[in-house]
Amino acid sequence: MIDLDLILLVGSVVVIVAILSARLGSRVGLPSLLLFLGVGMLLGETTVTFDDPDLAHALGFAALVVILAEGGLTTRWNDIKEGIGLASVLATVGIGISVALMATFSHFVLGLDWWLAILLGAATSPTDAAAVFSVLRNVPLPHKLRGVVEAESGLNDAPTVLLVALASSAALSGHSDLGPVAAGGLVILELAAGIGLGILLGWLGAQILARIALPASGLYPLATVVWIVFTYGATSSLHASGFAAVYVCALVLGNANLPHRGATRSFVEGTGWIAQIGLFVMLGLLAEPERLNQQTVVVALLAGLFLTFVARPASVFLAATAFRMPFLEQIFLSWAGLRGAVPIIMATVPLSMGVPGAEYLFDVVLVFVIVFTCLQAPTLPFVARKLGLVDPERARDVEVEVAPLDKISADLLQVWIPESSRIAGVEIGELRLPRHTVVSLVIRGQTPFTPTARERLRVGDELLIVTPTSERDRTEHRLAMLSRQGRLARWRRDTETSTE
Repeated sequence: MIDLDLILLVGSVVVIVAILSARLGSRVGLPSLLLFLGVGMLLGETTVTFDDPDLAHALGFAALVVILAEGGLTTRWNDIKEGIGLASVLATVGIGISVALMATFSHFVLGLDWWLAILLGAATSPTDAAAVFSVLRNVPLPHKLRGVVEAESGLNDAPTVLLVALASSAALSGHSDLGPVAAGGLVILELAAGIGLGILLGWLGAQILARIALPASGLYPLATVVWIVFTYGATSSLHASGFAAVYVCALVLGNANLPHRGATRSFVEGTGWIAQIGLFVMLGLLAEPERLNQQTVVVALLAGLFLTFVARPASVFLAATAFRMPFLEQIFLSWAGLRGAVPIIMATVPLSMGVPGAEYLFDVVLVFVIVFTCLQAPTLPFVARKLGLVDPERARDVEVEVAPLDKISADLLQVWIPESSRIAGVEIGELRLPRHTVVSLVIRGQTPFTPTARERLRVGDELLIVTPTSERDRTEHRLAMLSRQGRLARWRRDTETSTE
């Protein structure tokens, strides 16, 4: 019989430990996924037994849908639109180059069977957005570079899933019904169809959610997530890329004027965390450390070194040359290719299909992800500074948190003034914010008060600013300019725009 009380007890303890480890990971500069994996492996060695690759594959894909939905819903289009072209090329052509190089190296140098070599290349080539941004969220990178990394991570899961599925089927039969050109064409066709359906269903979902009157506000976040899951199912049933459709649909919905946007974003962030915790704990349970040997570790290290220093840079340089990306940014983009959830999930596909050597492949990918995430993640801020990519002006920016006020079509901005900000010393009346934007409260130390126009701001102040939703971007831009340049920042132009 199933002991439900014990399941709930153990499950709640695991989630609590995972949440605390996420806090620890943010302090030491490591993505939380590694700590979640560690929790799962510890449980697998002590109390819980889990060895069902089919269930792991199914739950892994379900978790990936939720993680991509969270990524799309919380991404602002203005943040990635400048880099979407390069990101799209990296997610398709770049993945193809990386897989080809990795497969060749794995076959001729590491001695893997051709199909196993292709699977290793396909599983390890995509980057992971959650891993990258858990490390880089406090690093003031150039706007376009950050957008490229984010958009690539959201888009490159889709072609990888198709490549792994095709290679796994070919590995079972010993041959492929499709040549490299036909396989590449099929991947691009399914990816394009998935993106198209994602745009269509995202627009349709936004229209429905904006017009329907639900009896409770808590139903809107649930309806949004369920619509995205429906998009995945509908797109996959049409033999198009469900993962591409999920990310694009979520991106469209997240940038639409939906009711209760704040509640929706909070809800998907919570479900995204639960999906990541459950996914990595489960993958940790599936791992068997006693199965690891010296050969597995050596192959994982050699494959990781080749991908990190040869295959990934080659794919980035070839893709970025046409977009005239500066060389130093290309170097950083190469180093920022962190692997996280996706490679391990992809390794469960041949495992669940019974491909010969799949257990060995899973172990290699597991070691690869752990070692090279520990190597790359803590060094990303350092590399950005050494390459001169940290924007000193953006480093002065005030920190802004946004809480939408849906009923009055306004946003509440919570602004904190850091030590290096030049907005310190500026009077409230000198801010010249857009029309109908009001500084409603200043919190200094532990004391809140309503400021007058002559109140001079200080380092460490927290401001609560109410702005119409239509003026939010201009308000944030004005605050950033003041923080970088002080009270005279772009005085004439901002005076004109604030009185329009």
